[in-house]
Amino acid sequence: MDDYREFEDLAFEAEPGTASAGEGEGLAPLPIRPFLAVSGVYATRKALLPQRLPERIPFPLKPIPKGKVEEEEETSLEEEEMTAAGEEEESADFFFPFDREELRLDVDGRYPQMAASGTMVRGFGTRVNWVARLRPVSRSRWRGAIWYQEGGRLPYTSIDIHAHRSFFRHQRLLHVTFRGPGGIRRRRVYYFARRWYNRVDFEFDRVTNAEAVTEIDTLAHPNHPAILRRETLSVEDVFARAGFRVTSRRGSVPLSGAGADLKWTNAEMHDAMQIYWSRFANRPQWALWVLFAREHVWGHGLGGIMFDDIGPNERQGTAIFSHSFIADPPPGDPAPDAWVKRMRFWTAVHEMGHGFNLAHAWQKHLGTPWIPLVSDPEARSFMNYPYRVQGGERAFFADFAYRFSDPELLFMRHAPRRFVEMGNAAWFDRHGFENVDEEERNHDFALELLTDKAEPVFEFLEPVTLTLRLTNVTSEAKLLPRGILGKQSEMTVIIKKEGAAARQWVPYARYFMTPQTLALDPGESIEESLFVAAGRNGWDLAEPGRYLLQVAIDIDGRTVLSNPLMLRVSRPESREQEVIAQDFFSDEVGRVMAFDGSRVLDAGNAALRKLVETFPDSAAAIHAEIALAMPDLRAHRLIEAEEERLTLKAVKPNLEAAQKAIERCLFKAPAVAAATLSHVDFAYYGETFAALLAEEGQDVLAKKVEKSMETAMTEVAKAIRMPAHVVRTAA
Repeated sequence: MDDYREFEDLAFEAEPGTASAGEGEGLAPLPIRPFLAVSGVYATRKALLPQRLPERIPFPLKPIPKGKVEEEEETSLEEEEMTAAGEEEESADFFFPFDREELRLDVDGRYPQMAASGTMVRGFGTRVNWVARLRPVSRSRWRGAIWYQEGGRLPYTSIDIHAHRSFFRHQRLLHVTFRGPGGIRRRRVYYFARRWYNRVDFEFDRVTNAEAVTEIDTLAHPNHPAILRRETLSVEDVFARAGFRVTSRRGSVPLSGAGADLKWTNAEMHDAMQIYWSRFANRPQWALWVLFAREHVWGHGLGGIMFDDIGPNERQGTAIFSHSFIADPPPGDPAPDAWVKRMRFWTAVHEMGHGFNLAHAWQKHLGTPWIPLVSDPEARSFMNYPYRVQGGERAFFADFAYRFSDPELLFMRHAPRRFVEMGNAAWFDRHGFENVDEEERNHDFALELLTDKAEPVFEFLEPVTLTLRLTNVTSEAKLLPRGILGKQSEMTVIIKKEGAAARQWVPYARYFMTPQTLALDPGESIEESLFVAAGRNGWDLAEPGRYLLQVAIDIDGRTVLSNPLMLRVSRPESREQEVIAQDFFSDEVGRVMAFDGSRVLDAGNAALRKLVETFPDSAAAIHAEIALAMPDLRAHRLIEAEEERLTLKAVKPNLEAAQKAIERCLFKAPAVAAATLSHVDFAYYGETFAALLAEEGQDVLAKKVEKSMETAMTEVAKAIRMPAHVVRTAA
């Protein structure tokens, strides 16, 4: 194990007002008076039993205001030190032996955020988190407003901090005064604990055919900031400068874990993590596994991924694919080897940043609320894509100083710890969904998230499929990417179950489409279905309860935000439904339904057949029958092993079987089918069936289906009151 050097030695090398005191966008400051820096973590000592107890202890504990509060006076550091003990005794609240507090001060050293944050734990579990923005009053004194609270009610609105500097750790103190409305005042003394905000352990494992890059020469490539200092920078350095005490270790993973194709799936990486990561545990912990592999099954276009989305503890594993597109230097690059090494290093830190729950630079306004983070598509941060900025990756690296942005550092250092700790809050949780700055909004379009049901209530087992509608609300034609609503891996879909943390829906597949444009006239709309029931996170909408959903898409660098949609999943009506659910809510069933059927996922198909047999009149049965019937519409070629040889076997379509299922699902009760499938998918299935019949020469039957579809869509349009301005779908 490599026990990395302590954060205080690396991160707090200078003070405000001295040379290079955290200025210069990531330049290494000069080591001036490092032991007199005050940033770090402070804690109250173990409290003694109070001299007297109140008749009734408030819960959570609140300060008791004095009868008359003096006007605030400026006091010197010496006066504060002389009265420190008395001030601690004059504190307005009462403390129990189990009470404890922590304060994180961030005013000097590497990239100071001029912030303070803290955690107050009362009794056996009441926990309040707070954050304050500070301004300097003097060399060792700061004041500011408490602008964020979480976990409980804090009766204070501002804070005053006096620091006692010393070369000796045990003599470093903070004299802190909290103030609230009505003259409430509370004083406490905090004692120095450590320079770093949290300890974190990294394990870097390399597959035998991959290249691992965990450190680089910052000036090896000629395209860099002119004032960047030459140094050998490691991944550990980057996170130490962000405020963490880093320990690390290195190992290897055999190539056999990737299977016969030598390419890695998420499941294979997750299995390797359980086997080869020495710290693996199915619980939150400050530890992250980093796998350097050669290539993912998604192909050359995937450079890195936070793959650990299996189970409740996310953000514990990430992978970098060393021979993907990040190994392709631009034509004519003056230092191609240095370019590749830098991209592999950047990708590693970028994906590890996701492990700390950092979003992309252009997505920060999405997620559930922590603070109103503003997207910055031009940020020169590890969390931005180099090719997204104006001027492309060359412009990005010309100004890139190998650091995280200030909002990212604020989140890593001062957000409640469970939002940052690996395996705790779900990815992208607590980043501020509804706080989209008006300047970031695209008001040329309206995005609607809809259900075709009269009431947004779904049966237990019924897969949730919604409709996305994008409308041009201006008075002139607008150009937008064709198929933009079909690129669901590029949009952000947030699902928030009542009483639970928000989750981002992640589709099973990502699609790269040839860029084409679509002209949308004024008032005109495009539509697409959204099968949001299941994805790579599992079945996000399976448990009974209320859910809030919202979608955001990017058009021309600005965000179009949908309406929030509240829906409800009903409770099971019988014990038999609960039994069926054990097999139905599986990864195979989710994939079969998302991809409109499968000929090889036998367990998923069996679960769908059992559902149809047991509950033939349910809404879920409509989805199941469609998924089972769709593979019969087309001819397939399956790979089979015969006497140690792989052969291709042709499978003919079974239109007769498909016809019975589709007619029963779509035309028996069209409005009911459209309500559960979405009218977009309802039309797609019917039109696809008619077109395939025509291809097979069954013109009479094809025309019969087309006529049935016309009648059915008329009935559906009346039932869901489809507006006339919807003239075509996104496809």
